[in-house]
Amino acid sequence: MRIGELAALTGASTRALRNYEREGLIASERAANGYRVYDARAAVRVRNIRHLLEAGLTLADVRCFGPCLDGDMATAPPSPAGLRIARERLAAIDERIAAQLEARDRLARALEAVPAASA
Repeated sequence: MRIGELAALTGASTRALRNYEREGLIASERAANGYRVYDARAAVRVRNIRHLLEAGLTLADVRCFGPCLDGDMATAPPSPAGLRIARERLAAIDERIAAQLEARDRLARALEAVPAASA
C-alpha cells in the first residue's frame, strides 16, 4: 500500500509515517515511480507506535519495543522491560510537572507582591 493508504488506514499523518520510517520504526520499498510502498504488517506497527505515543512515551522509548510492535500491544500483557520504560517516562513527566508547578507558584507569589494599584 502507498503512504496515503497507510495514513488513512491508521489515522497517522503522512508526515508522521515518514518520521517513523526515518527513525527505523517502519520500512518501505520504493516503487519504480519512487513512491513508498508498505506491506500490510506496517499498519499493525503504526497502530502500536501510535498507541505507545498516545500513552506518553517518546519515539526513543518506542524504539526499545522493536519486535513487539508487530503484535497486539493494546491487549497483550506488558513485558518487564516495557513496564520499566513506562515507569521511567512517567517519572520524567512527573519531574517536569513538579518543575512547572514550582515556576507557577513563584510567578503567582511575585504577582501577589505587586501593589493593587499597579495591577
